[in-house]
Amino acid sequence: MGVDRPLTYFRAKSAATRGRIAAAVGAIALIAAALTGTAAAGTAAAAPSGGWRLPGKWACSGAPVPDGWVITGYDRTGCKGAGSWYQQPVKDGIWTCSGSPVVSGYVITRYDRGGCTGIGAWYHESARDGRWTCAGSPIPPGYVTTNYMRTGCNGIGAWYHELVRNGMWTCSGSPIPPGYRSTTYMGTGCGGVGAWYTVRA
Repeated sequence: MGVDRPLTYFRAKSAATRGRIAAAVGAIALIAAALTGTAAAGTAAAAPSGGWRLPGKWACSGAPVPDGWVITGYDRTGCKGAGSWYQQPVKDGIWTCSGSPVVSGYVITRYDRGGCTGIGAWYHESARDGRWTCAGSPIPPGYVTTNYMRTGCNGIGAWYHELVRNGMWTCSGSPIPPGYRSTTYMGTGCGGVGAWYTVRA
């Protein structure tokens, strides 16, 4: 799914019947109504039925995001000018808007400064051993950071996540899971941010 794929406007062909044209206009009007937040303030409008997004709902700014859901679209003009957000269930490999919750078990692996109508977007993937993540991404339980790349994630920096093991170098600031301890420090480790040798306690 693209971060901000524009709505596709259907052009009626010269041989199309009036009924098909009316149906297309009606569908566009329905999508426009959802985007502009014509549902009651604070409630969600029905999601467009097209394949450009997974099933979800538009909600006005300030509406809670259900557990296990993320925000994937933003319309500044929605909800009578208050702004509206598109909410949908999280999945592995999904772009989300800045400010979206990060569901437990997921990490942020890419950043697009212009995504979500200019407010920025983040790519969510399931946590796994040996994955680069963006600065600010959550570190799931049992994982540590073992390397740092200043230019990663479109310039905001990236950290390498691994499952903790006995006898590994971890970056300064990395969580140390229960049952482990840091023993030796290396100032040049982790791309210059410093590293600690981590062993079983």
